[in-house]
Amino acid sequence: MKKKFVLILLLIFPITAYVYFSMVKHNSIYLSTLVKNVDELPEGTTLNGMKVHLLDKITVVGFPGDDLTKRKESLFNLNQKIYNKCAEFDDFQMVMLLPKGSDEEVKQVISDLKRMSDLSGWRFLFTEPENIEAFHRSLQTKQPLDKDYGSFYVYIIDKERNLRGRNGEVESEKGNNVMDGYNTFSAAELHNEMTDDIKIILREYRLALKKNTGKGVKREI
Repeated sequence: MKKKFVLILLLIFPITAYVYFSMVKHNSIYLSTLVKNVDELPEGTTLNGMKVHLLDKITVVGFPGDDLTKRKESLFNLNQKIYNKCAEFDDFQMVMLLPKGSDEEVKQVISDLKRMSDLSGWRFLFTEPENIEAFHRSLQTKQPLDKDYGSFYVYIIDKERNLRGRNGEVESEKGNNVMDGYNTFSAAELHNEMTDDIKIILREYRLALKKNTGKGVKREI
């Protein structure tokens, strides 16, 4: 019975992955590198004590700020439109940077959202406000942090700690063909632009894996 389950899983996953990647709405093979070698995540603590880092991970990083309640809807949008579709990929992670002292508020928001969504795979990293500002500066993004050290925008960081996005080769539905961040308050932007871009970067690493394993190099995605 166990062998049959494994065989079925091995059959279904490639088909699911193929369908997922084939649904990209534009023909770009790669997502542009906008900023190389952004800072590694700052020192801090997580709710479960787990260490988090960017290197060797495909990361969506965000800044909920110290008033998480006003961005609760954004977290829900991000979870439904992005995380739920990518949670099966071992090297994909969601990391939220927050000021120290907001732990209890995060626990409450997670508890509220669990009625509608599953945030168990998310990483909430609590650190000093100056560390959040320094990391955000390394992204060189055009969207500033609010006074509460938060933003409605999230960013895609690849395994080599590069900021990825659109740099003129693909137009978004809003007519802006340069995108370095994605507005989590807009479910449409997450569903259209960001979903496509996540698919592209996952496909990029999947193709690299095929190429490398063909040469005898083993890597995991």
